Amino acid sequence: MTHTFTAPTVQVRVDHHSAVHLAAEAARAVARECELPGALPDQAAVIASELATNLDKHASDGTLYVQPLPLGHGVEILAADRGPGMHDPERCLTDGYTTSGTLGVGLGAVKRMATHFQMRSADGTHAGTWACARLTAPGEQRPEWQGVGAVCLPAEGEEDCGDACAVVDTDSARTAVVLDGLGHGQPAAEAAQAALRTFHADPDRPLPEVLNRMNRALRHTRGTAVGVLRLHAEHADYCGVGNIRALALTHDRVRHRLTGQPGIVGWGMPTPRVHDFPLPQGGTAVLHSDGIDARWSLDPPPSVLRLPPPLLSAALAHGHRRVRDDATVLAARSPLRLP
Repeated sequence: MTHTFTAPTVQVRVDHHSAVHLAAEAARAVARECELPGALPDQAAVIASELATNLDKHASDGTLYVQPLPLGHGVEILAADRGPGMHDPERCLTDGYTTSGTLGVGLGAVKRMATHFQMRSADGTHAGTWACARLTAPGEQRPEWQGVGAVCLPAEGEEDCGDACAVVDTDSARTAVVLDGLGHGQPAAEAAQAALRTFHADPDRPLPEVLNRMNRALRHTRGTAVGVLRLHAEHADYCGVGNIRALALTHDRVRHRLTGQPGIVGWGMPTPRVHDFPLPQGGTAVLHSDGIDARWSLDPPPSVLRLPPPLLSAALAHGHRRVRDDATVLAARSPLRLP
């Protein structure tokens, strides 16, 4: 079984050159918290510095998101902006290519240092660029980990995040959960973390049992909204109570939209029901709290639908977050090694 507790995402808005230093320090601190050995925390700082510098020079409304890997062991640094986009992203990764008179080694250096690096860009009406650099210890990277992405942000002005999320891989399936504690701040965070501990205690149970166990564990808390997805080879199961939305995406459209049953887990929860929906090969399942504006799914551009899960999570959090609420988005594909 492979799982990760997901800490709230560290957000660094790159609205001034001084943010480059803040991004580097945030990446170094998270890498140390992830217990990356040797010089890897310093490498994480360099990667964050290069991505932030690129945002400062070339983008508008740029932000770095730094966190432990949603699945596995390591640090993830996401960059998102609403800039002009890149006409030829691959060329921008070539050492010596520059549009600003610099040495042109930033993105190329990031690609070399990172264990895994992805970047996509769009131009026109939906312009923007999204990048994901992951850094792990040697031997700690697995291909199936690339099929998961998540961003979890507290409401603006809050230190504690009332949302939480996690992903667990077992021999039979991949299970993902998004939690939204009632309200904001520390009481909401305590409820969400209690639900998260219950989930991790036995994540392979039938989904209604997962919610029933959470309901018992949360009786002395504010309660939470809960959405749980179980991804199999060609389909997914969803079980939810409250305001957690589940969607199935393919490269050309949103194919399914589901919302949890009315109620609160921990306070008079209704009998949970499971909804099964097809998830074609290459399709992506998305879970998000109501801190992400649900209108994003009404007519999403193809450039967003085709993003791999880490970049999709960054794009939705950056472009559709409600800053006055805790906001979480988790995107996942079925593991490659499932029978």
